[in-house]
Amino acid sequence: MKQDLVLQIRKLSQLHAYNSIQLHETVARKAGFSGTDHKYLGFFLQKGKLTAGELSVLTGLTTGAVTGLIDRFEKKKLVKRQPDKNDRRKVYIVPDTEKITALVKPYYEAFQHQTDKLIATFTIEEIKVLEAYFRKAIALISETTKNINNL
Repeated sequence: MKQDLVLQIRKLSQLHAYNSIQLHETVARKAGFSGTDHKYLGFFLQKGKLTAGELSVLTGLTTGAVTGLIDRFEKKKLVKRQPDKNDRRKVYIVPDTEKITALVKPYYEAFQHQTDKLIATFTIEEIKVLEAYFRKAIALISETTKNINNL
C-alpha cells in the first residue's frame, strides 16, 4: 500500500512538473520570450544586479548562453550592462525590476492568488508537511543536478 502511494506521488510530481513547464512556456510566449528566458528574470528580481558569471552559476547555462540571454534582455530594455567603477573587467547586469514585474505580473497574478487560496484550505499541520516535502525535494533536485553536472 505504501509503495503504491509513493508511486502515485511520483506520478503526480511528474505531472506537476509537466504542467509547470506548459504554464511557463505559455507565459513566455505571451510575454514575447522564447523558451524559459522569462524564468531567468526571476533571479534578477530576487537578487538584483548580477555579473554574467553569477548568472551562469545560478542558471546552469554556459557563459556564452548567458551572454545571449543578457543581449535579449537588454534589447527589450529589461536589463542594462553597468561597468564596475573599481574594476573595468567586471560588468554588472542591472535589472529594471519595475519593467520586469510589469511584464510578467499580469500572467502570474491570478495563479498566485488561486495558489494562496488553495494552500489556505490545508491545516497548519498539512502545510508543514507540504513545506517539508518541498524543502527536501528541492534539495534532492539540486543535489541530483550537481551530480549530473559532475559526470
